Amino acid sequence: MNKEDEVFHPYRLHCFGYDVLKDATNEFSGNNFIGEGGFGDVYKGWISYRTMNAAKPNKGLAIAVKRLRDKGSQGQDEWLNELRFLSKLNHPNIVKLIGYCSKNNHRIVVYEFLAKGNLENQLLREKRKELSWRTRIKIAIGAARGLDHLHSQYKPIIHRDVKASNVLLTSHFDAKISDFGLAKFGPQGDQSHVSSRVLGTRGYFAPEYITSGHLTLKTDVYSFGVVLLEIFTGSRAMRKHSNGTVGNLAQWAEPYLRDRVKLHHVMDRKLKRNFPTQEAHQFAEIILRCLHLDPKSRPTMAEVVARLEEVQSASNHDQPNSGISTHPIWGL
Repeated sequence: MNKEDEVFHPYRLHCFGYDVLKDATNEFSGNNFIGEGGFGDVYKGWISYRTMNAAKPNKGLAIAVKRLRDKGSQGQDEWLNELRFLSKLNHPNIVKLIGYCSKNNHRIVVYEFLAKGNLENQLLREKRKELSWRTRIKIAIGAARGLDHLHSQYKPIIHRDVKASNVLLTSHFDAKISDFGLAKFGPQGDQSHVSSRVLGTRGYFAPEYITSGHLTLKTDVYSFGVVLLEIFTGSRAMRKHSNGTVGNLAQWAEPYLRDRVKLHHVMDRKLKRNFPTQEAHQFAEIILRCLHLDPKSRPTMAEVVARLEEVQSASNHDQPNSGISTHPIWGL
């Protein structure tokens, strides 16, 4: 059995003809282009609910169509990896796989279309609409639940490329984890880690992964901490300083996260201080734990979900700018 048969046979994914996807995306028109994924360009299209054939724009089911950009072995492996993992996963906070195309030299993956695009664009584009504090917490919880689902599998899955652009958003800002091209099964049994060459995105790498190539579930936790920091600050993982140099957001922000008096200096100005101070302190504490240099001291994703849900529920007791937290998290 070859690699493709291994992926496709057990899961009965829908196999699209290339011409169907070409018609569905208006011949992969620039007007239908919606972004770049890990291994390819992504286009919006429409298909019929009933026949799965191409439909007219704004009719039928909206889909996202990712077409392999690099025909080399690395791109092919990532394409197969995406199918291998997504075909096995079914969770409200993980992007839904609809099908694929492997006709001739074409390698395409078809997903559900998510109306709000990715978190990076929602947070960082210049003309973005403000994301409220409540919406940011909702997004953080959804993404955390998706990662927790990966880590909770019988054979745990390490995403390996957790970043803001891989968190997709529905029209109601429900978050879904996407892009599994670099995903890898985590350590099992007596294994403490799995080894890998360093792949992913600069600014999100856990320090121990850079130095040793050792992957654990806590590698994803660190990367998720960077995503939480982006949600908190409205800044990119790699931050451009006033003198033109580029620095690591996590390193720059850490002293502020530890100082409750100065914490507001790093919070996204778009929030205009419209947030309960106690919740902001709790959120900062979660970020610090996720970014801990010692992977063993980082929380599990299940713990992160629980703590974020506590922040969300705390709004019933807090008032905006009401002072410092009275119940610190994890003893910080």
